[in-house]
Amino acid sequence: MTADTASPIQAVSSKDRVFIFDTTLRDGEQSAGASMTFEEKLQVAELLDAMGVDIIEAGFPIASVGDFEAVSEIARNTKTAVVAGLARAITADIARCGEAVRHARRPRIHTFVSTSPIHLKFQMNKSLDQVIEIIHTTVTQARGLVEDVEWSAMDATRTPIDDLCRCIEAAIRCGATTINLPDTVGYATPDEYEAMFRQVIERVPGADRVIFSAHCHDDLGLATANSLAALRGGARQVECTVNGLGERAGNAALEEIVMAIRTRGDRLPYVTGVKTPMLVQASRLVSSVSGFAVQYNKAIVGKNAFAHESGIHQDGMLKNTETYEIMRPEDVGVRATSLVMGKHSGRHAFKEKLKELGFDLGDNAMEDAFRRFKDLADRKKHVYDEDIEALVEDEMTSAGESVKVVALTVIAGTGGPQKAIITMDVNGTHVTKEANGTGPVDATFNAIKQIWPHEAKLSLYQVHAVTEGTDAQAEVSVRLEENGKIASGRGSDVDTLVASAKAYVSALNKLSVRRAKSAPAPADAEPVRVGERI
Repeated sequence: MTADTASPIQAVSSKDRVFIFDTTLRDGEQSAGASMTFEEKLQVAELLDAMGVDIIEAGFPIASVGDFEAVSEIARNTKTAVVAGLARAITADIARCGEAVRHARRPRIHTFVSTSPIHLKFQMNKSLDQVIEIIHTTVTQARGLVEDVEWSAMDATRTPIDDLCRCIEAAIRCGATTINLPDTVGYATPDEYEAMFRQVIERVPGADRVIFSAHCHDDLGLATANSLAALRGGARQVECTVNGLGERAGNAALEEIVMAIRTRGDRLPYVTGVKTPMLVQASRLVSSVSGFAVQYNKAIVGKNAFAHESGIHQDGMLKNTETYEIMRPEDVGVRATSLVMGKHSGRHAFKEKLKELGFDLGDNAMEDAFRRFKDLADRKKHVYDEDIEALVEDEMTSAGESVKVVALTVIAGTGGPQKAIITMDVNGTHVTKEANGTGPVDATFNAIKQIWPHEAKLSLYQVHAVTEGTDAQAEVSVRLEENGKIASGRGSDVDTLVASAKAYVSALNKLSVRRAKSAPAPADAEPVRVGERI
């Protein structure tokens, strides 16, 4: 690689440098039900930039006005990372993408076209020669708009190697600076994927002037293994998502790629620029905004990733942590120990605990959180760090909402219909209603609907315990859909029904805000109030 042929991302020429390309906001958001709001995308992008991700694929600009605006705003605000937009091999897509990323300090257009026989026959109805002509036209167009162009061969792993080499050569000749060879359907095995990269790098003229990239899906559970195999084959960019979010079975997980490289330098002699102590923070943020809970035993960022219950394991850990831990928890943002908090703890201890957990609250928010903590401590024998995180995050989520849950009473059992009586704070006024239902949760939601009539459909209702034990806090996630708009809400409480009510009301508040933003009322129109249909 020479200085005059290097793209902006290729300024670092060390052979062991691996560039992390995060596509959480594009491929990750394509997970069914994982749509994010404009504000949530900006929040995720800001954290990814601060974390040291090299390239942020901010979205698919031509997909919608909202996606275009999100990519444009991320391009304006990102301080360090390259900002990429995705475009099909269509001139209108590329023009729209170029417009979206043009304000970035380091813009990239990422364009793709299918190359495999099955895609050409059944999806595109085109010959390989026609596809090569498309590559020539669209990559040339993209390079005329930005200096940094990534070209992807969709379904590369099911493309004959000779055909793939012809397509790659055309893309490089027309100005592509990064060549991505995705395992689009998660079909490859590690040895096959490594060999594919070795062959094309050896055979294609100009391969030494570009960076090769891996993009793996997890349909067979091989996404991380395949991505690491690609590095051995010569790739120096890995495309991945936080928590492995993505279509179908998801993508290679960013945290797994980064920590595998960091932990196994003896077998993977590479480095990344990611600040690993921020991995857990990123995982929690993406889980929150997408509504997709992280499984407890998820590698690196799962709740149990650094938990030890077995007596044998605990004995080993007390003697030497390396007996059962190959990574230090603090290296990924997990605390090594937990201070048990209880009802006798005072404000000073609670405030210090909040600082340890990464929360910096103002005086009023601190008092509200302390009050909720004391209430929780009266109902629980032990209050764990996870309990405190849940109640503070719940308080922060509800701050500024116009409607809040004040009190809930539910009558349930085998002897009759389930009944819920709920009191809600509506713009400073307490309103109480009651309703029946087929179960206690149904009755609770029906009672809320008496106060806040709506037509939103419940598409997800999920409950999990924050900590162990019968007195554990419940954390409830709710997703509502209304006229194509999706909103997720979360609530936590030792009472599962109260947590459910909080989550439901939180989602309704978000839906109301999004509806108002997408359809601005005339200047003289009355605002929508609770009690009216949204």
